[in-house]
Amino acid sequence: MKGLNKYLAEFLGTFALSLVVALSLAGSFPVPTPVLAGLTLGLFVYSIGHLSGTHINPAITLAALSIKKISLMDAVYYWVAQFLGASLACWVSLQMVARATLTVGTDPMTILAEALGTFFFAFGVAAVIYGRVPKDLTGIAVGGSLLLGISIAASISNGVLNPAVALGIGSFSIAYLIGPMIGAVLGMWAFKLLSNEK
Repeated sequence: MKGLNKYLAEFLGTFALSLVVALSLAGSFPVPTPVLAGLTLGLFVYSIGHLSGTHINPAITLAALSIKKISLMDAVYYWVAQFLGASLACWVSLQMVARATLTVGTDPMTILAEALGTFFFAFGVAAVIYGRVPKDLTGIAVGGSLLLGISIAASISNGVLNPAVALGIGSFSIAYLIGPMIGAVLGMWAFKLLSNEK
């Protein structure tokens, strides 16, 4: 059962993050969606980080796999859990409010914006993975890194930076898949090489 907990944690975390973003986009909540996303991610770093590492993002899982911080088997189960959680969030949000999807292009600039935003997000996540952030500040560092990445990408690509969240808000596209995957891998490798990590 202990091994299953990390996959359930990824499912729950991705469900919550996708649902918060979907409901925020569909409503008129006074707090901006990127801030809500950063706060939600930070909360889950503190609440489930000890179980799964709080990837709750297929791009982050791929990047962690690329630096050998997760096994291929775990990565596959994480991806399944993440996309299932996002799919449930999509369904639940549709029962609660009208869908508010983001319009996304498939042009190179959209992919580049998603990659660049995710690069800086993953760079911050890598600092946590390699233990360079004090434990009490990990949620702040990860949530803040997400907010930074969204801020960089938002004006061009809406700054989703997460293929599962893109699915959860009904805006899944090739740009929201490829851009974050490329950016996350490059961001984690940049931190690893810059910091001379093993």
